[in-house]
Amino acid sequence: MLTALNGIRVIDLTRYISGPFCTRQLATMGAEIIKIEKPISGDPTRNIEPFYNDAPGIENSGLFLYLNMSKKGITLDYKKSKGKEILLELVRTADIVVENFRPTFLPELNLSYEDLKKVNPNLIMTSISNFGQTGPYRDFELTEIVMYAMGLTMNVTGLASREPQKAGLTVMQHQAGSVAANATLGAYLGREMHGISQHIDVSLLETQLTSIDRTGAQLLGYQFSGSNPFQRFGETSISILPMGVYPVSDGYVMFVGAHPHWWPRFVKMINRPDLFEDPRFQDSDYNFVYNLDYKEELEAIILEWMVQRTKQEVMQEAQAAGMAGTAINSMADAIVDPQFNFRNFFVEIDHPTTGTIKYPGVPAHFTDIIPELNRAPLLGEHNKEVYAELGYDDAELEKLVLEEVI
Repeated sequence: MLTALNGIRVIDLTRYISGPFCTRQLATMGAEIIKIEKPISGDPTRNIEPFYNDAPGIENSGLFLYLNMSKKGITLDYKKSKGKEILLELVRTADIVVENFRPTFLPELNLSYEDLKKVNPNLIMTSISNFGQTGPYRDFELTEIVMYAMGLTMNVTGLASREPQKAGLTVMQHQAGSVAANATLGAYLGREMHGISQHIDVSLLETQLTSIDRTGAQLLGYQFSGSNPFQRFGETSISILPMGVYPVSDGYVMFVGAHPHWWPRFVKMINRPDLFEDPRFQDSDYNFVYNLDYKEELEAIILEWMVQRTKQEVMQEAQAAGMAGTAINSMADAIVDPQFNFRNFFVEIDHPTTGTIKYPGVPAHFTDIIPELNRAPLLGEHNKEVYAELGYDDAELEKLVLEEVI
């Protein structure tokens, strides 16, 4: 099947999240990804929950299965001299290498970009690291919460009366992987158009400072006015229109409705035309929505309307009225959501351990090229196939296994 990146070979030296998510993006567009893992134990992500049926195992990690879809998997210890020799043989066949080790790791093995270019002058290499390949923080350790804190967004997350909060789970690492994939494709296009091969240095922290999640506007706003244009909200609303999270009969919904000209939409949504006649609400500019003296009364009306409806009912009526309100979905809700299913977003993929389960698909739909998604590889599953291309026969592979090179 023809795919957008058909014929492009990527050597994937990545582990954990940001790097594998980068190469996953390339895999879903058809690049051949050869994921190299440590013999016996593999990518540490194989040991991160959730596990299928809550049973830990190197083939059971849901995170690993998701991040490594549509890749070929081999094992190789390139700290050993023979392993390093094999890695260089693989690099000769590749268009791109992606890695996310600490900046000094590969150079210490004489496997820096300059070293790899000696065997493949046209090579593109993407390196993802905590703070980048240079600078005073280069060798510092970094965790998700530290990255969120240093990257400005945490400063404006949470209630004004409480300490700053962090967004859930590993949002920033996934975002960094997307940035790295985009940069890698740009470098590949540059090589094809201009004959320039290059090393891409992606800093996890810097991907946060360029994020659309308030940070860019913070940087510009500070330079323009000397103050931060975003602040953490207080616990008191700024409007009598619905704002925030509300309970409904089967869960919760979320509303953002502070714009004063949405007052007619709000009245339409809750089917209270009598509010149009209320003398308190006659300002043609609708600035009365900022009069919080009416907040308690309006909140009671809103809550009474909400709790009589399901999440989907509230969302449908809000959207029909033009209000920015929606269901707060669980995964169980999303998997049966009519919009996702109409567009065939979820894909069913079989796996030897889990059987057939649904995975998130590709959010970009191509008119003539349909991405073919396959399961993540078992540890070392494609050793024979990949090493046979390099001329290794079964006896040689058996010897490499005994020596724990592969």
